[in-house]
Amino acid sequence: MKILLLYASAGGGHKRAAQALEAYLNAHLAGAEVRVEDALKYAGKLVDSICCDGYRFSAKHAPGVFGTLYRTTNKPTRFAALLPRINALLSKKLLALLEEFQPDIVLDTYHFAGQMISTLKEKGLTRVPLVNILTDYGPHMAWLAPHADAFVVASDEMADQFAQMGAPREKIHPFGIPVFEEFYAQDDKNALLRQMKLVPGMPTVLIMAGSFGVNHILEVYRDIVMLGTDFQIIVITGKNEKLYKAFQKEIDTSPKRTELVAFTSEVHKYMHASDLLITKPGGLTVSEALASGLPMAVFDAIPGQEEDNADFLQRHNMGVRLKSGASCTFAIRSLLQDPRRLEEMRDACRAFDKSDGNQKILSLILELTDGKKE
Repeated sequence: MKILLLYASAGGGHKRAAQALEAYLNAHLAGAEVRVEDALKYAGKLVDSICCDGYRFSAKHAPGVFGTLYRTTNKPTRFAALLPRINALLSKKLLALLEEFQPDIVLDTYHFAGQMISTLKEKGLTRVPLVNILTDYGPHMAWLAPHADAFVVASDEMADQFAQMGAPREKIHPFGIPVFEEFYAQDDKNALLRQMKLVPGMPTVLIMAGSFGVNHILEVYRDIVMLGTDFQIIVITGKNEKLYKAFQKEIDTSPKRTELVAFTSEVHKYMHASDLLITKPGGLTVSEALASGLPMAVFDAIPGQEEDNADFLQRHNMGVRLKSGASCTFAIRSLLQDPRRLEEMRDACRAFDKSDGNQKILSLILELTDGKKE
């Protein structure tokens, strides 16, 4: 079976969800030929730059503007209707890919890609089944591709919200956001801490910077290291070299034992070793932490989808929202000094069990392709 996974580089989550599903399908579907492609690369450099570079710039430097745009396009307005029309004009850019690969099914983790395939189906240029996989914890109208055969959403609650927006309820499947299987593993926490040269049994806080850096992460670190509570810290800066160097200077004089990590392919191990994650609430980071049973304290939520994610966590007692300064320090201290509260949050994360989500998506693929395996 040929499976095409489409994503876009507007943040790291869309690609990571596609890659997680790719890994699962390759491991569990014999004879599968899975191809992962950046849909906007086919749409052209200008479109790719506007959607991806524009997103990164606005999220970092003008989050209020991005939030306004997000909310405006999430209502049945003339402006919101413009986006599907633009994607319809670009849809033929994907025809060459479809004709060359001849997929049996298309799954997308980026809404514009879904709109483009949906338009091709509407025009009769393809009949390939289409599955839209939403990668945050709040729905957006941009995912409402009218010719999608199925929608995979993060939760039952979100399924109801998406149906109220107009998605056919029978096509909505609350299987969760795809993550790599290793996040669901049950690793020996103390053994992991020893491997990391940290103290077994000591409360451990993990700080993650996000895919393109965070303005206030140093401020958060400086706030919490002054707490008298006994705990140790892991900081993952990803590919942000400037932030890594800044943390190197901070750690030299820090009163808390801190393990500094740059880019790593073993985020799951650091999550399994930790008791609390401080991070931005990106959809994939949230999903990986939930799979790991790791409570979250989230900050710098971008207005729009990240606010939806943060609200979801807080509503279900799986996370708290942070503000800078004294309120951040108080929130972290309250959690670390209340093991019972932290364990209740961990239990809530574990109860949100989507460990069979990838398997359910595979079953959906087989259903939509009439069980074709070759």
